Amino acid sequence: MSYVDEVIERVVRENPAEPEFHQAVKEVLDSLRPMVEENEEKYRRDAILERLVNPERQIKFRVPWVDDMGQAHVNTGYRVQFNSAVGPYKGGIRLHPSVNLGIIKFLGFEQIFKNSLTGLPIGGAKGGSDFDPKGKSDREIMAFCQSFMTELQKYIGANADVPAGDIGTGAREIGYMYGQYKRIRGLFEGVLTGKGLSYGGSLARTEATGYGLLYITEEMLKCNGLSIAGKTAAVSGSGNVAIYAIEKAQALGVKVVTASDSTGWVYDPEGIDVAALKQIKEVERARLTEYKKYRPNSVYHPGRGVWSVKVDIALPCATQNELTLADAEALVANGVIAVAEGANMPTTMEATEYLQKNGVLFMPGKASNAGGVAVSALEMSQNSERLSWSFEEVDAKLKGIMVEIFHHLDEAAKKYNSAGNYVVGANIAGFAKVVDAMLVQGIV
Repeated sequence: MSYVDEVIERVVRENPAEPEFHQAVKEVLDSLRPMVEENEEKYRRDAILERLVNPERQIKFRVPWVDDMGQAHVNTGYRVQFNSAVGPYKGGIRLHPSVNLGIIKFLGFEQIFKNSLTGLPIGGAKGGSDFDPKGKSDREIMAFCQSFMTELQKYIGANADVPAGDIGTGAREIGYMYGQYKRIRGLFEGVLTGKGLSYGGSLARTEATGYGLLYITEEMLKCNGLSIAGKTAAVSGSGNVAIYAIEKAQALGVKVVTASDSTGWVYDPEGIDVAALKQIKEVERARLTEYKKYRPNSVYHPGRGVWSVKVDIALPCATQNELTLADAEALVANGVIAVAEGANMPTTMEATEYLQKNGVLFMPGKASNAGGVAVSALEMSQNSERLSWSFEEVDAKLKGIMVEIFHHLDEAAKKYNSAGNYVVGANIAGFAKVVDAMLVQGIV
C-alpha cells in the first residue's frame, strides 16, 4: 500500500463519523501523490503526512448563555488549531446548527493550504459552535458571543491564533467577541479580523472573498483564451460571499441571474439586483421570498435548483457539498465553461471529477475563496503597524494576491504533468510551502 493510501486509511479509522474531514483529506492527498512519491522516503521518515492530517491542537468547550426569557442554554464551542508551520493560526468562526468537530476539522485542514497559497505568513485553523444566530435578539447573540469568547480567549492572541468571521459570524458577532476579549485580557490588539472600521478593521474586508473569487475567475478565463465580459453566471447563496461576488461580476460585465438561501432560490433574467439583495439580507435579514417585491419579473423557486439554469459560469457560494453530480451533469448539458468555488468545498468529489472530465475549467475553493483570508492577513498587518490603508490600496493588493495564486497553482499543475487541473495545482502549491517549513522546524 502506498504512503498516501496508508494515511488516508488511518484518518478514516481514527476519525470515525467525520465524512467531511475524510473527504477533504482524501481529495488533498490524492492530488499530492506525484509530489509525495518523489519524496516518499523523506516524508515517511519525518511522518509529514501523519503530522499534516493531525491537528496540533483541538479544543472543545461548553458555551452556556441565557435567553431573553431567562432560560439557560448550552451550546458546544470548537477551535481546531491545525498547522502553524508558516505563521500564527488563522481561520474563521462558524455559527450554525450543523457545526460539529468533523466539519471544523475539514474546514481547518482546507485552511492550511488556502492560507499558504496567499503567500502570507498565516497557518491554518477553524472554529465555531452549533449555536444558531437566526431568530435571536441582539442581546441573546451578545450573551452567547461573550460566553463563547470567555473560553476561547485562553487559546488565541495576535501572535498565536487570529480568528475571523464565517457563516453566522458577521460584524455584529465579531464586535461582541472582540469586546469580551478586550475586557478579559485588557489588550487592544489585532486578535480578530473582520472588525468594524472604528476599532481596527480593514476597508474591503467585507467585499474580499466575493471580489477575490471574481479576480481569480477572470484570470483563469483570460489564461485560457476567454473573456469574462459578456458571460452569464449562476451564483448560489445570498450571504456576504455571494452578494459581493455578484457585485464584482456585474462590474466585470457578467450578468448574474440567480441567488439562493436555505429555503429556495430566485431567477432574475434581467440580472440580480444587488441593492435589493443587500436590503433583504443585510438590513431586513429576511428570506429571498421578498425579492419579487423589488423585481416583479423574477421567479422564486422553493428548494434546490439553482444549477438548472443555462449559464456560462457557475459560482457556488453557499455551503459544503451543495453542487452534486446531478447538478454537474445539468451544468455541462447546458454548456457551462467554468466553475469557481466561493464557499468551502461546495462541490462533491464526484461532481468535481465529472466537470473536469468534461473540459470545464474548475477552480477549487482553497484558491478561489482565499480573498477573505488574504485581506484578513492584510488587516493583521495594518493592526501591527497601527495604520489604515485606503479601499483602493487593499483592493489592489487583493487582486494582485489572487492573480498570483492562479499563476502559482497553474505552474504547480504543469510541473507535475497535470496542466489545467487546478485542484492538483492548488494542493501542491499550498503543500510545498507548508512542508518546507515543517521539514526545517524538526519533528514538532
